[in-house]
Amino acid sequence: MTVPLDRHYSVELQVSAERVSQVRRIVAAHLRHWSLELQVRPVCRAMDELLTNVHRHVGDANTCVLELRWSGRHVTVSVADNSARMPRLLPSGGGLSRVMALSDSWGTCRTTDGKVVWFTRYAQAPQTARLLPSPPLPGAGESRRAPLAALV
Repeated sequence: MTVPLDRHYSVELQVSAERVSQVRRIVAAHLRHWSLELQVRPVCRAMDELLTNVHRHVGDANTCVLELRWSGRHVTVSVADNSARMPRLLPSGGGLSRVMALSDSWGTCRTTDGKVVWFTRYAQAPQTARLLPSPPLPGAGESRRAPLAALV
């Protein structure tokens, strides 16, 4: 199956609890449209962590940019904000620990305006069912004949 290269969604937003739930529904809709139903829950949970971290540590007044991409093999979610404060992996099990548990890879990168935090998940396109019926197996028609004893 060939995957079109235009599987991309990007939005700039001010993060709040209400906006996080709106963005979650939008991202879930994109994943379903791309036939990635099995990725909806883990991707949205990890994305929630990234957006919640922006809300908690950067503040409401700042904007961030969320990007969602699907290459045909991997889903990548990145959140860029304008804070120079880099995130830390805490042993408490929340935040980036949860992102790490829900993803195949993740990372952070400084930018000229702040930073980007991202994660990826392996997500190959599901195989579609064949639309044409399979030809009958050899000898399948013989089982439908009447028994020889009934013919006598």
